[in-house]
Amino acid sequence: MQHYPIQELKIVYRILHANLAKNTELMDGNFLEDLQKHLQKQAQSEGIDIGDHGAWDAWLGNKSVSCEIRIGKRSTLS
Repeated sequence: MQHYPIQELKIVYRILHANLAKNTELMDGNFLEDLQKHLQKQAQSEGIDIGDHGAWDAWLGNKSVSCEIRIGKRSTLS
């Protein structure tokens, strides 16, 4: 993962994460897990609290959404 520009990795992660509901098999794959770990490590090295969903989203380039809204939009994946 370290061979690719961080901005490119963020784009790939956002696209994959946004499509998990349609492609649940992605959740069981090593690639997405490795990508997330790599991005989280980078974010932490930049002082981002990855436990703060709004901060994590903003760092990834997503719109920051409150937990109340985030939870309200959740659905069960099968």
